[in-house]
Amino acid sequence: MAYPGAGGGYYQAGYGGAPGGPAYQQQDPLYGYFAAIAGQDGQIESEELQRCLTQAGMSGGYKPFNLETCRLMIAMLDRDMSGKMGFNEFKELAIVLNGWKQNFMSFDADRSGSVDGMELQRALGTMGYRLSPQAVNVVVRRYSTHGRITFDDYIACCVKLRAMTDTFRRRDGAQQGIVSFQYDDFIMSVMSV
Repeated sequence: MAYPGAGGGYYQAGYGGAPGGPAYQQQDPLYGYFAAIAGQDGQIESEELQRCLTQAGMSGGYKPFNLETCRLMIAMLDRDMSGKMGFNEFKELAIVLNGWKQNFMSFDADRSGSVDGMELQRALGTMGYRLSPQAVNVVVRRYSTHGRITFDDYIACCVKLRAMTDTFRRRDGAQQGIVSFQYDDFIMSVMSV
């Protein structure tokens, strides 16, 4: 089973970390936005992430991400399960968001800030997702309003698909596209997304 982003793309492991130490981070333009909002602990929560992404111009030029989307972004990269995001995770998120934004914009031909179900299906296909028509219909129903998927909902969809794929991939040691979950494991996996 081929997973989205295998061999590169949006899911390449190891990108996003700021090489060097604090001196390098302070030279990074994203660090200024992050440091202005992060507290003493150098971490940001969903409300702070929303402000940080908006101030850094990373909300897609449409409108600020809603708080639920920000919570999903933090959960996607929250390796220490703190419910917060540090600068390296923020930088990784910025790279991922930029890729998703470019993908979205390539399918939002009229620059309306939304795509339809067919455009979403093609966009997901370019990221390596091979979903059945039934699965695509479920995704479209979940993320569309009046048949259109806004940029915010598109990002929420991408975050959830990435997190669920990562969870699935970790459990699919044989790379067969089949995993077995105990009920508690399933609930914890789904609820952590």
